[in-house]
Amino acid sequence: MDFLSQSLGMFHKGGPVMYLLLLCSLAVVTIAVERFNYYRSMIINPHSFINRLQPLLERQRIAEAIQLCEQTPAVIGQLAAKGLQTYQHGGNIENSLTTTASLAAARMREYLNYLSTIVTLAPLFGLLGTVIGMIGSFSIFNIQSGQPMAITGGVGEALVATAAGLGVAAMALIVHSYFSHRLDSLITDIEQVSGLIINSLSQKRALRRENHEIA
Repeated sequence: MDFLSQSLGMFHKGGPVMYLLLLCSLAVVTIAVERFNYYRSMIINPHSFINRLQPLLERQRIAEAIQLCEQTPAVIGQLAAKGLQTYQHGGNIENSLTTTASLAAARMREYLNYLSTIVTLAPLFGLLGTVIGMIGSFSIFNIQSGQPMAITGGVGEALVATAAGLGVAAMALIVHSYFSHRLDSLITDIEQVSGLIINSLSQKRALRRENHEIA
């Protein structure tokens, strides 16, 4: 109870800017929870998926490969299914995979820019609150004779906003770095699966063309 009352007291000492910082912190938590659930649904073991997909591609069992991909909810499964369906219809595999990968990467980067903005904006909000508080502390109307601690106490209270702003920015930076790392891992998985499909199917298509020209 004492900790809660002290926290509320510090919050009010920070001034109106603390409400903006509170909104920023809530936004960081909301984005963190949403992105965590999203990435968790998009990630599987890429090596296991590739080991199951590669033999099907080598044997040209495209229908079974598509079925395997459609049963895989992860992003690499969706990507592979799109590429194989394009191959079945005689389309350009590379263009299809590139477009699908770009759209998937855009969805995975969603909301991460907001975290970058909060990393920059939260300290500025904190400094703004501190400046406003210090202006009030140095006001002649706040200095009473015989109370030399009036200014220093006011400055101490004003610094609460800066500390809060730095704390929110640090939290946003940690969350952004974590999801950026997971994004890089997913993009690497996408590149591996795309390379496997392009190499396997392009070689098969080239062999078919050569056999057709010889015949």
